[in-house]
Amino acid sequence: MRIRDADKADLPAVLAIHNTNIAESTAIWDTDEVDLDDRLTWFADRSAAGMPILIAEIDGEVAGYASYGQWRPKSGYRFTVENSVYVDDRFQRRGVATALLTELITRATDSHRVHAMVAAIESSNSGSITLHERFGFRVVGELPEVGHKFGRWMDLTLLQLTFPMNHR
Repeated sequence: MRIRDADKADLPAVLAIHNTNIAESTAIWDTDEVDLDDRLTWFADRSAAGMPILIAEIDGEVAGYASYGQWRPKSGYRFTVENSVYVDDRFQRRGVATALLTELITRATDSHRVHAMVAAIESSNSGSITLHERFGFRVVGELPEVGHKFGRWMDLTLLQLTFPMNHR
């Protein structure tokens, strides 16, 4: 497995993973799939902000992607980011999410522009919650019934990892 920075050529594969998560999971709370223009805008916005977009590549195929972006748009939140990690179904349980999250945390630590990283995870997604806890994230909040998808209300678990050396 190789973890690398994404480029525009990766976006069709990123789009496929993204839309599968919209259509089949509660990892992304959108209900309508997006098009390539949406991912191009997302890529341009993250790149312009200096935020990483990472690709996990196995045997030349995009196995997953990860990024972090601004937590909220107010300037007071400028040192807080929210991470996203998604793995193609064909590559589940092969350490892809672990490798991507490892590199995201390294990038955040090295940037000295990130003080806190937040993960907002659908509360029944115990695999993702456990993954984040292994990296030192701790549950800091539970928001009951704040999302609705697939005909049911969903709870949101908020986890946070703080980088104590950054921006003290």
